[in-house]
Amino acid sequence: MTDLTSFPAPPPVPAQGMDIAFVGSRSSLFWLALKTGFLTVLTLGFYRFWMKTRLRRWYWSAIRPGGHPMEYVGDPWEKLLGFFIAVVILTFYIGIVNLILMFVSFSVFNSSWVGYLASFAGVIPIWFYALYRARRYVLGRTRWRGVRFGLEPGAMGYAVRALVHWMATILTLGILWPNMTFQLEKYRTDRTFFGSAKLHQGGHWWMLYRAALPMIFVVLIAGLFALWVMRLDPLTQDMVAFVEDYMENGDEAFLRITGVSNVWRLWLVIPLLLGLLYGAIHYRFASKRILANHKTAEGIAFQSVLSGPRVSVIYILGTFIAYTFLVLGVIVVFGVAAATLGPQVLIETQIGSENPLAGLPRALSFVILAVLYLSVFLMWGVLHNAFVTYPLMRHMALTTSLLDISGLAQISQRARDEFAEAEGFAEALDLGAAI
Repeated sequence: MTDLTSFPAPPPVPAQGMDIAFVGSRSSLFWLALKTGFLTVLTLGFYRFWMKTRLRRWYWSAIRPGGHPMEYVGDPWEKLLGFFIAVVILTFYIGIVNLILMFVSFSVFNSSWVGYLASFAGVIPIWFYALYRARRYVLGRTRWRGVRFGLEPGAMGYAVRALVHWMATILTLGILWPNMTFQLEKYRTDRTFFGSAKLHQGGHWWMLYRAALPMIFVVLIAGLFALWVMRLDPLTQDMVAFVEDYMENGDEAFLRITGVSNVWRLWLVIPLLLGLLYGAIHYRFASKRILANHKTAEGIAFQSVLSGPRVSVIYILGTFIAYTFLVLGVIVVFGVAAATLGPQVLIETQIGSENPLAGLPRALSFVILAVLYLSVFLMWGVLHNAFVTYPLMRHMALTTSLLDISGLAQISQRARDEFAEAEGFAEALDLGAAI
């Protein structure tokens, strides 16, 4: 059994509140992400677990409440072995379940689509289970001032609650989304520990409607717009027939429209979509701010002044930069593929000369394409870290503080949380790519 008295005493607690600093430059993160990403590509993905560990250590050490850096002590070997364990379990589970579902689908419904639908629905609870397990692992490998964080077991309960709340949210057309956000966060927070101190999520679920105001406003505008173009002043006199034609024949229905009026109004769909995107991002982060302001432990209180508009701008611009490079990179890859493997006559006609890449050996052409393809996704990941993750974590750290810290002096160490598969399920379901 671990002797908790053998751990060194944490630094003294200051008498007043505590701000959170964020150190570390974007350029140093960029080169770290580029280097570790290159090694991940070079090792065909095996270095991914070391890459995530090094990036987390960089981010954690950059966040410094009261001047003391956070520590991430996760082991990449834990992640690798946990991934293999989870893959074996999921392969057996999904294989057996899919076999049974497909047999029942063909026997009862004489069709495969029911089996595919049921198979997809069967993975959803595993997805929620994996999310909770990944959070438990990250907290269990995080320390501050030498004291460990922790999360109680409860992945199965979280998965059940997530399914119930998602069903209620869908059935109410999103009206109960704040209730789902609050209840799931409360379930996680009330099982979170910092040493011997247990966190508590206070407040009520309806307070999150404040964060949803931009989304509600845009949805109302979209509803009025739909009413305008479909009922009050329809684009075409027989709008119902057009919708039925479109559902049956797709884009060909536009060729048969007669009596169209004020078609320019369709351009308004673009700002409405952008508004919905802004509303979703604003809700996600503004709700984090509201929830953080109602998180407490014995003698500890938090304060967040996170700016929803600022976060939305960071997220949208950063994502635009990363995905613009991704799209352009994929276009380049397709262009090189056409030049090396496509019809030579078409290429010669387009460029007006003999294709200089047409004489390359087929094996070398595939190697060039593979390198370009992996390089594009490597740079996309690097840019996403530099222009999305970095500014978001920096803003969230600098806008969070501890108002009441009198309880820190009474906190004692907790035992190390051990579990075999680490983040394996999240990695196997491709949920573990984020920091």
